[in-house]
Amino acid sequence: MKLPVSLLCAAAAAVLSFSAQAQSAKPDLVKGAATYGNVCVACHAADGNSTTPANPKLAGQHPEYLIKQLQEYKSGKRANAIMQGMAATLSDDDMRNVAYWLASQKPKDGASTDKDLVKLGERIYRGGIADRQIAACAGCHSPNGAGIPSQYPRLSGQHAEYTETQLRHFRDGTRGNNVQMKGVAAKMNDREIKAVSDYIAGLR
Repeated sequence: MKLPVSLLCAAAAAVLSFSAQAQSAKPDLVKGAATYGNVCVACHAADGNSTTPANPKLAGQHPEYLIKQLQEYKSGKRANAIMQGMAATLSDDDMRNVAYWLASQKPKDGASTDKDLVKLGERIYRGGIADRQIAACAGCHSPNGAGIPSQYPRLSGQHAEYTETQLRHFRDGTRGNNVQMKGVAAKMNDREIKAVSDYIAGLR
């Protein structure tokens, strides 16, 4: 039996309406905190301010960026055996809830440690390296490292060791989930990577 066109249209409209509601549904921060406590807390600390230099601080990070990274860990687009295993247990709702809960946490300041290198790091971060066409980091991540929501991640206060590792991974192709960053890191030497990472740690 064929359904009337009006009924089919009404059904389609209902499906679209439900889909729009699902996409615009507010994240559940209580569930996010619970999931975070079960899956993430051991490496990233209770409030998202990791105290282990190899593990990134996540507190205050843009939720869209966190969701993208979790999805790409889960799919394997961003390679990391530990994080891929963790992300594999999360649903899309879990990722959204955790990401927005982390965004609501207050990030703690970091600090630069190398007085000599930090000057070079500041020059690169603020002005780039013109003769090698390396753009200033501040152009995308903002002068104070706050980033741009849904486009570029917050960097200020991030552990220098973690940032340095990620830049090296972009450079050698280990991390391949951002073409723009691969292009930037490919032109940087070890000293420049170390310098800009140390500078970022003290940004606020």
